[in-house]
Amino acid sequence: MGILEGKRILVTGVLTQNSIAFHVAKIAQEEGAQILLTAYPRRTLTERIAKRLPSGPDASLPVIELDVTNATQLAELPDRIREHVSGLDGVVHAIGAAPQTALGGNFLNASWEDVGSAIHASTYSLKSLAVSCLPLMKDGGGSIVGLDFDASQAWPLYDWMGVAKAGLESCARYLAKYVGPQGVRVNLVAAGPLDTPAAQGIPGFHDVADVWSERAPLGWKTSDPVPAAKACVALLSDWFPATTGEIVHVDGGVNVIGA
Repeated sequence: MGILEGKRILVTGVLTQNSIAFHVAKIAQEEGAQILLTAYPRRTLTERIAKRLPSGPDASLPVIELDVTNATQLAELPDRIREHVSGLDGVVHAIGAAPQTALGGNFLNASWEDVGSAIHASTYSLKSLAVSCLPLMKDGGGSIVGLDFDASQAWPLYDWMGVAKAGLESCARYLAKYVGPQGVRVNLVAAGPLDTPAAQGIPGFHDVADVWSERAPLGWKTSDPVPAAKACVALLSDWFPATTGEIVHVDGGVNVIGA
């Protein structure tokens, strides 16, 4: 019996087979979970990638279109989910986006319109998604897990996305405070740099990744999202029943090394 046996998990952000979210869904299925996916902006892409999950190419894995900045779609999400399952035990927030004008050294020049877009999609969406799913997590509570990148310091060229991640970390703590009485846990997994679709949009990504590999006591492979995905699955399970508001670093140990 797997550690997620019988659990119903909603996973966002499955865009390619290299994404952390894909491997969370894959490992969760292997551990016994029933998976539902959300997709944006290309539902057909997520549906195609979903066929590579253990459920197989012939499975009718639910894929729900969801733009987390769209209030109407968020309001409709519970009913869309109920078409497939009666409730949820876990939610994975694997969503983040910022205009190129808010990255790559444009910190001082970025407009509020672009900065606001990054914060809405990458920070506020954690609260929005959680509130939308809460009515489905009444029986025994559940676990919300988000994907993070260490926001305790400034990273080259990450700019306003770094600010958005700092906001995400604070948002997770406040969310943990307010949904805890309902038995819902909220935690983040801060992964080291991975060669994912999101990383491709960050100027200078490979420069940071090279330094990371040199500094990590355990070493670091930018091509391997499995360690981060395993941490997410562990937090979705019942093995962390009294842990909330935490940031679990899955980065080879770089966060503890000063130089």
